[in-house]
Amino acid sequence: MPALLFFLLFTGYPIVYSFILSLQQSEGNVTTFAGLDNYIRLFQDPIFYESLSNTLIILVLQVPIMLFFALILAVLMNSTMLKAKGFFRVAYFSPAVASLVSAAVIFLLLLNPDYGLINYLLSFIGIDKIGWLNHPVWAKISIVLVMIWRWTGYNMVILLAGMQNISNDLYEAARIDGAGKVRQFFSITIPQLKPVILFTAIVSTIGTLQLFDEPYNLTGGGPVNATTTITMYLYQNAFEYFDFEYASAIAYVVVVLIAVLSFIQFKLAGDDE
Repeated sequence: MPALLFFLLFTGYPIVYSFILSLQQSEGNVTTFAGLDNYIRLFQDPIFYESLSNTLIILVLQVPIMLFFALILAVLMNSTMLKAKGFFRVAYFSPAVASLVSAAVIFLLLLNPDYGLINYLLSFIGIDKIGWLNHPVWAKISIVLVMIWRWTGYNMVILLAGMQNISNDLYEAARIDGAGKVRQFFSITIPQLKPVILFTAIVSTIGTLQLFDEPYNLTGGGPVNATTTITMYLYQNAFEYFDFEYASAIAYVVVVLIAVLSFIQFKLAGDDE
């Protein structure tokens, strides 16, 4: 009962009230029922489309690359040949629990176009200075790099847990039949990890659609809204412009988008359960 009360108070009530807000408009202290006006306004808003486009671009770039690296690291961490596994697991997982503010300060120094370490190193191979945080394209790439750094280890731990639950009997039978490591990986590891990979893909997709911390701390949504995500746009409308009704409409569009993309991922994975 206490858990149910806390859920209703801090989760259930905000969900319902946010939906009611999305159907209202307020001028001064007067609140009126607006029906679908906020949603109609939303789909006529060019900044909404820009923020949605930014979010989807980051999603398409970041999630597959991150999961690929997470899978490779999980295979290495699961190898019997690797020593000091505990150290490497903690090292790769630690970015997920690191303070994002402190990490943002470090990346601001690394990616600084004038005196950053990355541009300094690139100068040794003849590459001109890159405006990592000042150019619309490179700013998106910078966000992707930071997210890969932060979340690869997190997903590695999940995939590693899935690998450790695969029966060794399958690998032993494959070795007896003459299957090499590569064949075992594609014929045993990947099929057995399918539910775990699907889980990490969906969780990563949801997390990217809710992306806020990285662009807010690194670029502030700039340059010229190039890294403004849909969640940042929601935040701006709610807590900078105090248009809570419009922000609530954005929130429900995000919910629908997450549901649609998750459904597509389930279908593409062929998971009927």
